[in-house]
Amino acid sequence: MNSRQDSGGNRLDDAARAGWLYYVAGNTQDQIAATLGISRQTAQRLVSLAVSEGLIKVRVDHPIANCLDLAARLKSRFALDLVEVVPSDPSSSSTVIGVAEAAAAEIERRRRSLVSIVMAIGTGRTLKAAIEQLPPMECPQHKVVSLTGNISPDGSAAFYNVIFTMADRVKARSFPMPLPVIASSPEEREMLLSQPMIQPTLALAAEADVTFVGIGDLGPKAPLYEDGFISEGELKALQKAGGVAEIVGWVFDRDGRMIEGITNDRVSSAPLPSREKSLVIALAMGDRKLPGIFAAVNRRLVNGLITDERTAAALLAGA
Repeated sequence: MNSRQDSGGNRLDDAARAGWLYYVAGNTQDQIAATLGISRQTAQRLVSLAVSEGLIKVRVDHPIANCLDLAARLKSRFALDLVEVVPSDPSSSSTVIGVAEAAAAEIERRRRSLVSIVMAIGTGRTLKAAIEQLPPMECPQHKVVSLTGNISPDGSAAFYNVIFTMADRVKARSFPMPLPVIASSPEEREMLLSQPMIQPTLALAAEADVTFVGIGDLGPKAPLYEDGFISEGELKALQKAGGVAEIVGWVFDRDGRMIEGITNDRVSSAPLPSREKSLVIALAMGDRKLPGIFAAVNRRLVNGLITDERTAAALLAGA
């Protein structure tokens, strides 16, 4: 009995030595084998044993390590399928460059797939910044579909609708939504969405394999208001009804519930694709958007998130 305990203790001693030589002293497994007078295979097993027995605790000493930790915690806390956290810019709390770069990399990775996919895209400043960073790509096997209309109230093309920017960068079949973002009445909305040329686009959006959307806040500088899609009176009515944010025009409250009436019964956007069957990724960061981001991930309006460190930490703290 004692001999077995001694043997086990000696084994852990050897594992600790091997682990120290590997992780602290930076020796190769061949060097460890020579130092301890054992085979390379035994050295490899001892290093693995040191980790499995908790004798070695590895810490990555790099700023990105905190991002990885925050991403893992967010993914677990909100049962998300994809989370990426980028370092916050210490000199600015508003720049979206890091989030846009990470989103562009994720979009590019999806577009490089040889298997045909349907990608749905929303709108917004961060998403537009991400699309603009994409390299030119030939992807005839894929389809890109817009979730929202591309016509502003004055009849011009909506500036932050990115379907045409995407079409310029990525040579794939593109399906825009040739509609106003918000119709003038519920009746007009129903008439527009029932058009034969619109129905296939709505059906395609519902089948999206992956979707990228922005989250707009409903504060005094709400994108829907600043870009002219809703009036000041409508913004105040949405705020009074509890609205905190919107995704492709659909306004929701801090519990993730859609606001009834006001503008939601006039939004021409397609419904968000199923989060059970596909991946819907939000690109969002910043204090103004925190209530909306929290509601979106907590209610599972989205099941993917690309954000920055400050926002991630605030979400974990309860927003």
